Amino acid sequence: MTRRDALTFIGLIALLVVAMVVATAFGTGSISPLRALRIFWDTLIGANGDYPAWQRTTLVWGRLPRVLVAALVGGGLALTGAVMQAMFRNPMAEPGVLGISAGAAFGAVTALYLGGTTFSMLLGPAGAFIGALGCALLVYALASGGRGQVATTTLLLAGVAVGSIVSALTSFVLALSLREWEIGRQSLSWLMGDFEGRSWVHVALAFPLTLIGCVWLMLRGRELNVLLTGEASALALGVNVAELRRDLIVWTSLVTAATVAVVGAIGFVGLIVPHLLRLLLGPDNRRLLPAAFLGGATFLVAADMLCRVASLTELRPGVVTSLVGGPFFLYLLMGSRRA
Repeated sequence: MTRRDALTFIGLIALLVVAMVVATAFGTGSISPLRALRIFWDTLIGANGDYPAWQRTTLVWGRLPRVLVAALVGGGLALTGAVMQAMFRNPMAEPGVLGISAGAAFGAVTALYLGGTTFSMLLGPAGAFIGALGCALLVYALASGGRGQVATTTLLLAGVAVGSIVSALTSFVLALSLREWEIGRQSLSWLMGDFEGRSWVHVALAFPLTLIGCVWLMLRGRELNVLLTGEASALALGVNVAELRRDLIVWTSLVTAATVAVVGAIGFVGLIVPHLLRLLLGPDNRRLLPAAFLGGATFLVAADMLCRVASLTELRPGVVTSLVGGPFFLYLLMGSRRA
């Protein structure tokens, strides 16, 4: 690792820490960052400080789990985006190309519609996880045809086709759910990507699978570097391309499902962050993948903080990432056309 790479990682870690502290401190009833750090420390060691009880309750039980969920989701989406861009050798690839996000949306909206308002905090994530994983497995089965070998073009086409069908089914279920105001409100809020009301339960839902999946994917950096040279070269160097691609698809699907299941549809994080960090660190996935996790976590924590500080209840983090990511995607598309 060069000195520039080391400084980049130090900067990313520092930015994430600062973003999390600031995001936890500011909001309705802002608390200074220094006091927020003190409250966290006192809570950790079991001490009581000379500050109002509401401040500890607000920070520990209200804002901290929301910030942790944002960091987990942002890091997971950015990391899976970097993996898919390396796997497909395409800078415009991201988790949505396999229909994973569409499957999660369909699963969540269907679960909310069928279950009503009863236990909806767990129904939505459970349905989203099942829908995302089911869509990923369906796309892989269609593309492989039971042979275990998958061509990149076939996989992408199968993802687009399945994603389109599932999106249409989601619209149908959403139209039905709008007949009941509360269910329709929850469904629309989830489709826009929202961190409102996220608690330690959501942290517990997202943390284990996201952490395990991200660590596994980071350890595949060397194989992804070999895959970047082309399938023929990878096979010549002893890499089982079919098995590696299958494992990558499964783990990226699991991580995406675990993250999207707890917050809803968050777009373009897996597109923007890996591309920008690739300009700083280069294409070596051994460095790019952990950097993408840190950068994605910081990006989404900042987007969520912007929504809260702006005090606009109709503004959602998923809307912010789409507003930023849409023009960025067009920029990449125009750049590829010129190339």
